[in-house]
Amino acid sequence: MEIMIDLENETPVFAQLVEQIKTAVIDKKLKPGQQLPSIRQLANDLEVNNKTVAKAFKYLERDGVIQTKGYRGTFIHPEALKNSVIDIKELIDSKLISVVKELRASGATDAELRISFQQIVNNEKE
Repeated sequence: MEIMIDLENETPVFAQLVEQIKTAVIDKKLKPGQQLPSIRQLANDLEVNNKTVAKAFKYLERDGVIQTKGYRGTFIHPEALKNSVIDIKELIDSKLISVVKELRASGATDAELRISFQQIVNNEKE
């Protein structure tokens, strides 16, 4: 599992961690039942505070992406893929709504937004 924390990013470190683990689940780089490193180990690997990783794990557990099994460790939840996809859709929706409102306020029409969005999506596939 490769996680890259960007300290220059506005997004809090714990949220970057949550987002990257959910993305790894969606991309099937992390599979149900797979064990994650301990909080201490992951914090050490990422050079962040243990409390930051613990907060991310708390959110991931709440969202049904991971499950803690006592002293045995933390594992990817059996329903993690389904639970991650729902959250990613909500994230996409909220970001797009924000951008659309901003662009409409700048004078962009819905037709211009649709055309631009489609072009961007098509270009990113290549």
